[in-house]
Amino acid sequence: MARILTGIQSTGVPHLGNLLGALEPGVKLSEQKDNTAIFFIADLHSLTSLKEPQARIENIRSVAAAWLACGFDTHQGILFRQSDVPEVCELTWYLNCFAPFPMLANAHSFKDKSAKQGLSEVNAGLFTYPVLMAADILLYDTDIVPVGKDQIQHIEITRDIASSINHQHGEIFILPKAQVEEQVKVVPGIDGQKMSKSYGNTINVFEEEKKLKKSINRIITGSEPLEAPKNPDNCTVFQLYSLLADTSEINTLRNAYLEGNFGYGAAKQILFEKIMEKYEVPRQKYMTFMQNPESIETALRLGQDKARAYATSVLDRVREALGFGSII
Repeated sequence: MARILTGIQSTGVPHLGNLLGALEPGVKLSEQKDNTAIFFIADLHSLTSLKEPQARIENIRSVAAAWLACGFDTHQGILFRQSDVPEVCELTWYLNCFAPFPMLANAHSFKDKSAKQGLSEVNAGLFTYPVLMAADILLYDTDIVPVGKDQIQHIEITRDIASSINHQHGEIFILPKAQVEEQVKVVPGIDGQKMSKSYGNTINVFEEEKKLKKSINRIITGSEPLEAPKNPDNCTVFQLYSLLADTSEINTLRNAYLEGNFGYGAAKQILFEKIMEKYEVPRQKYMTFMQNPESIETALRLGQDKARAYATSVLDRVREALGFGSII
């Protein structure tokens, strides 16, 4: 049985790209009885950039509500708030003391931000961000970490630090493996670029119905006249629909594009109806969870208890190996 760990950014309400690329695959993973799926909401990581407490609370609430609404099984898998397991901070300090300065200085996140904004604008939290991430992974004896290609460096840093400690003090840590998600769906935003909050081009599935429809109507399309045939493969509306519909539905819409006398407004309406149909139940559940935050807290506390059981065991092992255990 493998332990599979994923960190979830607490950056607000997950959008359609998050659902298709992370939440839905994560929910399927949590349902697998052969593996243990460990998912945490990375609220400690968010402090490097987000300083407003209430915004952080709202972000955690909305992210957790989305996962629960999409069917994450909190009894089969583990969903918890990163800061609810304080052992991760202690382990981060131990790892910091074995992390070479040049390795952290070469981390992509630090190099990119310091190059754009200057060193005076980079806080120490961002500099040691990869070490906290390493602690997140090593604290649960993680076997596999599903990541995109841009995150491979963080797994390499984790392995390097863990290998250094293991070499000096014995086999304390399991060395995790990166599982590169080659098949993760790249979901286009309303401007055709990859859907991202940083681009301001997202579609919020959990939004009020009129606002959701307005977002879909803002999708940039071609300017061909109604009667002209259209190329579906060059249309963001069609690309989004193809990620949600079955083969028969996709072929029907494709033919409508190719035959002409079919406008982009009609395509957007079809997309809107498909989103409303596919996410009808999750939308209702999300609203119920958001209106009852105590139910979210209960789910996170359940995950916290399970996560801390793993964390305590690993941290005790680390303390003893490094000479922080009993002197008797």
